[in-house]
Amino acid sequence: MTERPKIYFLGSGDIAVPVLKSLAEAPEVELLGVGTQLDRPAGRKRQLTPTPVGAYAASKGMPVDKIASVNAPEFLDKMRAFAPDIILVVSFGQLLKEEILRLPRVGCVNIHASLLPRYRGASPIVQCILNRDSETGVAFMLMDKGLDTGPVYQMLRIPLDHREYADALEFKMGLIAGREAPGILCAIARGELEAVPQDSGFATCCTKIRKSDGNIDWSCSFEAIDAMVRAYTPWPGAKCRLLTSKGETVVALTKVKKRPALSGKPGQVLQADKYGLIIGCGKAAIEVVELAPPGRHAMPAAAFLNGLRGEKPIILP
Repeated sequence: MTERPKIYFLGSGDIAVPVLKSLAEAPEVELLGVGTQLDRPAGRKRQLTPTPVGAYAASKGMPVDKIASVNAPEFLDKMRAFAPDIILVVSFGQLLKEEILRLPRVGCVNIHASLLPRYRGASPIVQCILNRDSETGVAFMLMDKGLDTGPVYQMLRIPLDHREYADALEFKMGLIAGREAPGILCAIARGELEAVPQDSGFATCCTKIRKSDGNIDWSCSFEAIDAMVRAYTPWPGAKCRLLTSKGETVVALTKVKKRPALSGKPGQVLQADKYGLIIGCGKAAIEVVELAPPGRHAMPAAAFLNGLRGEKPIILP
């Protein structure tokens, strides 16, 4: 095949934006179109808000299809008219059924944010941080009707140093995937890359993150709580309930550090003053460096405590 491969792009999440940008600027591929999820209510006012892909496409004047269902007859007809070589799927958020999977000449290719078969499913970035893995990566996979079970064309490995936050890691993975995507997709279209079946014996799966997953258990080790803070930023946040004379409030911890020389009962506030907020956890103690009160940006813990006028908050279970 000597012609530029024709690619239709399906994506919604932040990780998909650098990939779309790269494909739009790559002369070696022909970008047929862009599809994303419908606008969704967001924020306190529940205003309809486009996906990150939808917002980026609009900012660049790119036409974008906002799709209720990729399996609907009208969308399938549109794809038949386009006759794509590849439908590229990156953090799209809809299940593709067999009819659309068979439609492109080569197939539907998914860029998945893990080293498959590890972390099949919806939350691979969060899970690799929670489990304190030494590496993660991006997999270019030929989609089949299973959940991230298709054969893999290529994987890009990324070392981890246990300081990554989920949002920053997602952005980094998107940049790496975007940088390599045009070349890999061209090689796939030319038949130069073989899709290797996954070994399902090593498969692990991860589900969607729930809001309650961010609730901190202070009996856990510092390392586990620190991983929660990094994995659950920006959502749902690693949260705890505080009780003060002003009432009960929920704060999200956004930066913590270990205080190995101190210890106390899990959830016991050991110090709360201008010098720091320190809480007992596991066999050590944790210093809260930054936190985010409800509806506000992250701030130094000392600034939050200043508002309590010297009062020591109580951690509620």
